[in-house]
Amino acid sequence: MTTPAPKDTTAPADAPSDPLDFPQDLLDAQLREATLYAELHALQAKLPWSREPHEGWPDDQAWRRSGRPATEGWSEGEAAAYDKLWVDLRNATAAVQGHAWWERCEKEGTKGGALVAACVALKHVDGAVPASLQQEDVEAAA
Repeated sequence: MTTPAPKDTTAPADAPSDPLDFPQDLLDAQLREATLYAELHALQAKLPWSREPHEGWPDDQAWRRSGRPATEGWSEGEAAAYDKLWVDLRNATAAVQGHAWWERCEKEGTKGGALVAACVALKHVDGAVPASLQQEDVEAAA
């Protein structure tokens, strides 16, 4: 008795793709973007409110907090780290937004709201967001 050949479950090359079946390099790019966002957010939380030295001003508005304490600003190392993270984050974002996957989806009929939904779904796929990043941070960044 012969064993039947395994069924070929791969889609033909010209078959429409599932816009949510993200390629691994896009998932990797999204993970890098989310990781850099988390790193930048963490750094910003530690930095003084002003990059440059500033004398601050009093909190003289009763209806809102408007005062700021004096600060010596950021050190050269802090400024360099911040600037590098911003450059890296912009490049990572460009890699995600400019990925060939989105063009392929459009060519295969995923457009408008469906394409936006696919872009948003990417931010929720397992492996596309570091475990240390809170989901509300992802939603705020989206």
